[in-house]
Amino acid sequence: MKKKIGLGKSILYALLVLYAIVTLIPFLWALSSSFKTLEEIVSGSMNFIPKDFTIDNYKQIFIEQEMFPRWLFNSLFIAVIVTMLNLLFNSMAGYALARLSFPGKKTLFIIILAVLMIPAQVTMIPNYLILKQLGWLNSYQGMIVPAMINATFIFMMRQFFINFPKELEEAAALDGLSRFGIFFRIVLPLARPALAAQAIFVFMGSWNDFMRPLIILSDPAMFTLPLGLNTFKGQYISYWNYIMAASMVFTLPMLVIYAFFNRYFIKGISFTGGK
Repeated sequence: MKKKIGLGKSILYALLVLYAIVTLIPFLWALSSSFKTLEEIVSGSMNFIPKDFTIDNYKQIFIEQEMFPRWLFNSLFIAVIVTMLNLLFNSMAGYALARLSFPGKKTLFIIILAVLMIPAQVTMIPNYLILKQLGWLNSYQGMIVPAMINATFIFMMRQFFINFPKELEEAAALDGLSRFGIFFRIVLPLARPALAAQAIFVFMGSWNDFMRPLIILSDPAMFTLPLGLNTFKGQYISYWNYIMAASMVFTLPMLVIYAFFNRYFIKGISFTGGK
């Protein structure tokens, strides 16, 4: 029996190592290509060590490409604000659905579940028309306000708070805390695993979003990084050396976010509320 378990683990580890290698190879090649010249990239060679190592690609996108720092700022600003607003509003909505009693609660929850079934592509044109009427095209509020809540994470936080121990809230209420005090001083600090998982998903979704900025933004000064990267591709030539360098810069914040929240991530997606 032990031999079978040992063999099973060995096969599992081998498959995981193989999957990790397959996943890392494109990233390592892109990292290597960010230090190559355009001629070396388009030559078709698959070497991971650049023949002519250069950092001119990074100098080009940060110094000579004047809009790149602005695109980086736009992406960071929008992604951070969207993430913070989602953490607040999704958590409040999820807590209300899990703990409070009010008229129409079940109907509202059914509506939220129905929203989960609607593809995002269906709402793009209505969102565009609404933003146009409000005069919010090519603006930060046009990018932030429609994305500041998410039905998926409202449902996720509701499931988390349903399993949250009521005894902690009852003890806080006996000590004189109001409902808002209980939520902000007791519940939210203990919901760090779920909040961390939500933060990773929301930030990643906003940071990588291409279609929504493509529809809403037309001024190059308001572009986010995904749109900005697309400008390096021309009709007759694509500057893959600049694209690879910019892609590495584009990837870095996600690696930092995941590294920071990694210890909470697995706990968060398990939707449990206490130890």
